[in-house]
Amino acid sequence: MRGPGLAMVKGGGDEADSAPRRGRPRSVETTNAILESAYALMAATGLAATTIDAIARHSSVSKMTIYKWWPSREALLIDAFLHHASQMLPLPPESSGTPAARTRRDAAAYAEALQDEFGKVQLAVISECISKTGSAELFYARYLQFRRDALVQMIAAGQKDGSILAEGQPEDLYDAIYGSLFYRYVFGIAPFTPAFARTMVDLVLRPKD
Repeated sequence: MRGPGLAMVKGGGDEADSAPRRGRPRSVETTNAILESAYALMAATGLAATTIDAIARHSSVSKMTIYKWWPSREALLIDAFLHHASQMLPLPPESSGTPAARTRRDAAAYAEALQDEFGKVQLAVISECISKTGSAELFYARYLQFRRDALVQMIAAGQKDGSILAEGQPEDLYDAIYGSLFYRYVFGIAPFTPAFARTMVDLVLRPKD
């Protein structure tokens, strides 16, 4: 199972590749209103109550517009989650330290976020995808893949410059870190803290710094 690090957004604009269908271009303001309303409803009332009707009322946007811009309710919920994630957990920039230090910072922030409503919403969205489609592929394609790829590249860069001593495939190292964090979160296994996440990064990556 691929661990959902925050992982967690596609392209330079930190938004999912959910391009509108035919028709006039999207309004950024309207798009943000829809995404923020969807996330607020998921966090406050749960996924079952976060219907297209409810999102339309909350955002003051017509259902027709929402249906034009998203292929399914599940896609909208994922995009709402990743929109919030991109603001709450931006990927650490190259200027913020070595690859290991940046991975450590990201993992700690992810562990902290999971302990709040963010974790509950993430788990609910994944469960919704599985119950509706039979797999978490939609969640991976629209949210996790970009974050995972970016962090895998970060780990690979550290192996290349010698600041990360672990010799495994960077994809496996990423999964070992974030899969462990997600596993502990889902099953309530302690310790589960930002400090533990930093320790996990050090154990897996064996950084020189």
